[in-house]
Amino acid sequence: MIALAIETATPACAVALEVDGEVTEAVLDRERRHTEVLAPGVGRLLAAAGLAPGELERVVVDRGPGLYTGLRVGIATALGLALATGAALVEVTSLEVLAAAAARAGARGELVALVDARRGEVFAQRFSLEPLAALDAPRVLRPEALVSELGARPAGLGGDGAARYRAVFAGAEVLDLAVPPPSVALALARRREPVEAVVPLYLREADAVANFTTRTRAR
Repeated sequence: MIALAIETATPACAVALEVDGEVTEAVLDRERRHTEVLAPGVGRLLAAAGLAPGELERVVVDRGPGLYTGLRVGIATALGLALATGAALVEVTSLEVLAAAAARAGARGELVALVDARRGEVFAQRFSLEPLAALDAPRVLRPEALVSELGARPAGLGGDGAARYRAVFAGAEVLDLAVPPPSVALALARRREPVEAVVPLYLREADAVANFTTRTRAR
């Protein structure tokens, strides 16, 4: 199997390539330059493996939740590759990839996966890690509200949302896990059926739309 995974849900842009069970992973950028670095990065990764895009059999993409522009770039690139090469298209979510990565690193019990949603909010979902299973649906909320919900229930935290609001989550175990690893997305995708299209999991409107709406209502 020759499979490519694309990760653009956070400020980081990362890719992973699997060739007959061997996986190569690379973080291309950490500064929200998905548009500039993704396509060239995929090209370099394929070239280093001696592969042409047409040899891809599966393209895996993170559909969110995450940053609006990053998700659009990642999904558009994955769709374009799948259409051009005939590769199967498979989707994963940023939060399940974070949870699976925590489990792979040896975390046990429960984990709340958190992606920084900006505007003082996080995208959150709670998982059991043994075996990996979602315990609720992805949602967006303020970190302080999540602290109140957690109360005395023990759970680790992982993702760039957990790292950014570490002070708010004082006392909780925060895993060093900022980027949903595309190598983990590849592993999850082995058990997934291909899809015809990918629907982004935004959970809320884009920042530009929200800002415009706010200005319009203020008039």
